[in-house]
Amino acid sequence: MKNLKYLILSIIGFIAFSCSDEVSEIPQAGNPVLEMENQFSDVHFGDVLSFTATVSDDLSLSTLTAILYFGEEEVKRTTIRTKENGEYSGTISVPFYKDIPDGTATLEFVLLNTTMKSVKKTFDVPITRAQYPYLILVTENGSYPMLPFGEPNEYAATEAFPSTDLPAYIKTPVVDEKGTEIVFGWEAGEITQGVSGNIPFVSPVGGTFSVTFNTKTYEAAPFFEILFNGQKMNMVDKENFELDVDLTQKQEIKIEGLDDIADWWIDADYFTEKETGLYEFVPITGKYRISANLKLKYFRVEVLDGNSTAVLNEDGTGAVWIIGDNLGKPSLTDNYLGWNTDKALCMSPVGDKKYQLTVVGGETISTDAINFKFFHQKGWGGEFGSDAITTESDIVFIGDGDNGRDSGNLGLVPDVTLETGATYVFTVDVSAGNKKAVLTVVKK
Repeated sequence: MKNLKYLILSIIGFIAFSCSDEVSEIPQAGNPVLEMENQFSDVHFGDVLSFTATVSDDLSLSTLTAILYFGEEEVKRTTIRTKENGEYSGTISVPFYKDIPDGTATLEFVLLNTTMKSVKKTFDVPITRAQYPYLILVTENGSYPMLPFGEPNEYAATEAFPSTDLPAYIKTPVVDEKGTEIVFGWEAGEITQGVSGNIPFVSPVGGTFSVTFNTKTYEAAPFFEILFNGQKMNMVDKENFELDVDLTQKQEIKIEGLDDIADWWIDADYFTEKETGLYEFVPITGKYRISANLKLKYFRVEVLDGNSTAVLNEDGTGAVWIIGDNLGKPSLTDNYLGWNTDKALCMSPVGDKKYQLTVVGGETISTDAINFKFFHQKGWGGEFGSDAITTESDIVFIGDGDNGRDSGNLGLVPDVTLETGATYVFTVDVSAGNKKAVLTVVKK
């Protein structure tokens, strides 16, 4: 037992001594040799470059890596195994980026052996944006050539297209053995390289018109344009436009580009119409997201905090949202709210920590029943339960879970119906605190 004890102590001591020593690095050795010529000429963005190298060493080799730099930024890398001395071939692709000017890239090759010793070769590679003989406009009904015109990188297809609504994507031809087909489509509200989603081209006139595209800037036309106080709204898709903008209470707002603006439903919580196409902004000064829906003919407005939809802050500022049944803007039939959080309505912040919703019986609110609720954000989370909001209204009541509505949900007082065509204003006042909100409902 005594000998066993000393043996165990010896082992522990050996382990401790071993752990205390630093692990020494494997010394680099060998003499890697990399032989290759400059094989890169007439290179364009989007090309796939082939390369061949002869490699050798006294020791075992590991890898040959090709790295492409635009300036100081690494944009592409490819690695191949080099187990033995000899000739190796590979490819590396040149990215196709928006707005990148012609210039000289750096292509670096690194040969590494198994002791991590390396040798490098570097080549300067001039890269240009290809001047294609044509592009191809691909529509649902056929393809059309887009020919060069105007400035470099600009192309146009001028045809008697079958419709002013012309969803399409664009692709390039393959110009040489290094080239690839580049596709330009629609994604996240803009033209993007590498996707084939249809770009929502729309012409303001019928008959013969031109579709244009710039392969450097990705600028294209024609698109439907809406100007909100002179600012171009961003196209999300062919039916929806959007703009994040700072607005001032009582600011005059001019809307241009909508020939049918007189037919649009104007939300009285946000805009007071002065004349067709000219409005006064109702809510308090702040940042807002304006969304225009061409199909519904409706401007949706949401309060923003930075670039995100606002929430109700601890001090009662920010935003109050509505989710639930029996509401719809611009109408119950065209855009029913329901319990879809994506459709949550943002109440208009009219000042003094008061939030307003204006509805019309039978048009934007049901006359025989209501069942909606106030929330702290556009979605589930903080909400106004029966312990956080009260009302003395003789039109609506607040549910407590035992009176026919869940806690905080609104209902119509028994034997009360809303008058068809009458206007009702719901106001939530949180000036006394978010847990002491007061709801008023006034018939206009």
